[in-house]
Amino acid sequence: MPCLAGCFVSPGGESSSEGGPSGARLHVALAFPPAENFSPYGADATLLSRLGVTEGLTALDDNGAAVPALARSWRRESGRTWRFTLREAAFQDGTDVTPAAVATALTHAAKAEPAPAALAGVTLSAKTDGDSGIRITTAAPDPVLPVRLAGPSMAILSPKAYAKKGDPTPVGTATGPFEITEVNSGGSATLDRFGDYWGGLAHASGIDARFVKDGTARANAVRTGDVDIAEAIPVAQAATLDKATLEEAGTTRTTSLQLNTQTGPFKDPELRAAARSAIDSSALVKGVFEGYADPGAGIFGPAVTWAGSKRVKPAGRAKAARPDGASITLATYDNRPELPEVAQVVQQQLRKAGFTVKLEVREYSRLESDALAGKFDAFIGARNSLLDTGDPVGVLGSDYTCDGAYNLARLCDKIADRAVAEAVRTDGTGERQDAAMAAEAAILGTDAVVPLAHQRIIAGVSTEVRGVLLDPYERTLVGTGTRTRH
Repeated sequence: MPCLAGCFVSPGGESSSEGGPSGARLHVALAFPPAENFSPYGADATLLSRLGVTEGLTALDDNGAAVPALARSWRRESGRTWRFTLREAAFQDGTDVTPAAVATALTHAAKAEPAPAALAGVTLSAKTDGDSGIRITTAAPDPVLPVRLAGPSMAILSPKAYAKKGDPTPVGTATGPFEITEVNSGGSATLDRFGDYWGGLAHASGIDARFVKDGTARANAVRTGDVDIAEAIPVAQAATLDKATLEEAGTTRTTSLQLNTQTGPFKDPELRAAARSAIDSSALVKGVFEGYADPGAGIFGPAVTWAGSKRVKPAGRAKAARPDGASITLATYDNRPELPEVAQVVQQQLRKAGFTVKLEVREYSRLESDALAGKFDAFIGARNSLLDTGDPVGVLGSDYTCDGAYNLARLCDKIADRAVAEAVRTDGTGERQDAAMAAEAAILGTDAVVPLAHQRIIAGVSTEVRGVLLDPYERTLVGTGTRTRH
């Protein structure tokens, strides 16, 4: 199956009245190559959403509320059932977006293994209802289903995508303003404007995307004009670029130290407490992030605007033990160039506390499977806490419960699981936020995760480019209104 590069477009973005067939192509550098052959159900789903390839029934606005995408409206019919009304739209293979096609896509997502992060702990079924309706029923009441369906892993693809065994392919089967037409062994991809996009013709006639894991190379490409847009400019490189080419935005991304609670030294909660006590996050913010971050306060950072006032102090933490030279392997990846430097500082801090620390750095696609399998004692990663579902409870369930699909800490704690389960059941925006913060406190109380820093996103953007989409959830980058004058 061919690989691809892609992204998510914000519905309601600027339609192209000026674009047309002669619109200039965009040259874009992305930090991460596809790690899962562009499965729409895993981390690669975000690549698809950033480049405007895939969409779901809903999208998120800047406040984290669900807004229309392929569904133009919805209503809750009962505790477990919602009805969505579809807009008129077409798939990139020329077929119409119909209730039957949407039901097929949602049914495949619900049966996928492992489950998409947006569906962590959720069982749903979808049935058609008339010419434009789709009725979705969940096994238990789900008050945030419209927000959940905005997750990149809930993209709607045409029935053709599911014709073969294995993960569906979004190549030529998605609905976004850009369609993948060519891929070069995962190193680059060519996308053309989709002429029948429901949201209006894109300004740009297409996108030439490159996967450039080296952050310095991405910054140099902006400086020399080789690319129009480069995501994830390293903080060390920001000062070398003209300020006019830098765009910055707050993000719900947190860099954390995940401790393996299942095997190795950090199975002992007292050694986890020792590791947590050894960390000085303010030194990381000043020395590594150069002010483009805030000290780690919790799983949710200041870009989650309500979290600070609702944060609950963790209780029941173990007393820190003396490490006495306990040997650990600390791993991280170099796709985000600040992470190896963060890992080196953390390594020094842990050594000073009495640990013996071996550091291992790889490219993310070569690291993920080992990290999920618990082959490292500690892991440093950058995670957008609202990326998968937009619901604060979603990341807690996927990352820190016994059945979590992205549980790098291998945490299985009864108190934490109960707190997350209670948050899942909670209705009402304010009440659910309170429950999420109570669950955060229960998780932090295990010392399975040590928040290090809450990051800001920096993109390199040519002064000739307008309409780049930077949002706190890092789901968008290029949309219908993104254009260049050259």
